Amino acid sequence: MVIGIMAARAADKPDVVRIGYQKSSTLITVLKTRGDLEKGLEKLGVKVQWSEFSSGLPLLEALNVGGIDLSADVADTVPVFAQAAGAKLVYVAQEAPSPTAQAIVVPANSPITSVAGLKGKEIAFAKAAGVHYLLIKSLERAGLKFSDIEPAYLAPADARAAFERGSVDAWVVWDPFLSAVQRQANARILSDGADLAQYQRYYLASDSFAKARPDVLAEIFGQIRATGQWVKDNPKDAAVLLAPVWGLDAATVEQANGRRSYQARAVTAENLTEQQEIADAFFNAGLLPKKVNATEVSIWQPGS
Repeated sequence: MVIGIMAARAADKPDVVRIGYQKSSTLITVLKTRGDLEKGLEKLGVKVQWSEFSSGLPLLEALNVGGIDLSADVADTVPVFAQAAGAKLVYVAQEAPSPTAQAIVVPANSPITSVAGLKGKEIAFAKAAGVHYLLIKSLERAGLKFSDIEPAYLAPADARAAFERGSVDAWVVWDPFLSAVQRQANARILSDGADLAQYQRYYLASDSFAKARPDVLAEIFGQIRATGQWVKDNPKDAAVLLAPVWGLDAATVEQANGRRSYQARAVTAENLTEQQEIADAFFNAGLLPKKVNATEVSIWQPGS
């Protein structure tokens, strides 16, 4: 009986944290590359397993079905879709707004000079990503509806290829892909998120892991905050570190990092105001199956 109880307790307190991330998960990528997180979690008897995803939606789908325990930062839109799907997720941290780190781009020689010119055009972007919301809001400000364009739901690598061969008229994308296509393919920014979409990114955990290992979340939160400050204080060193990992030159990485705040902070219900606006926009566009109350979520707090 005692052995059974001890085994149950061990199972309830996992000694491995499975972290999912994507290419734009800068702070987690820095931690992974330097090995800082493994060193910090070693004192808690916890190991790290890493899984890379092409975009935020499949990342949170993996979190929802128990494939990973913690999601590195995803765009603000992604938790809304997960919430609509009934996922039991916990907000762990939020990166302060970075509105110019995502934009609508067109080829340099494109005749399109305004968002209004996108009417009837085929536009590539990742479904449910922050850029999806940026596109909806940009079209709305230009007096267009989402139905006025032809969406091409593509992951960044496929979208970049389609953009360069002229298969799509525009691409809505985020950094570092944005900086890469600007510098390498001479893409022209048509509109970014300034005054439209704050582009706050969120770190999330599964409900079960958050309850079992709040100490692990505390360690990760502290390291994310410190790493964000290091990246902003040492832009050239951060760019040199990330360049080979991302397969980009250091100048491109530095440009991309310059448009991200990397200010990691605790999540509060008051800071979820735009999450509700995002949820309503997607529901009104017929892209969410039901209305979502963005504040009806679990929030982990440092010291809890």
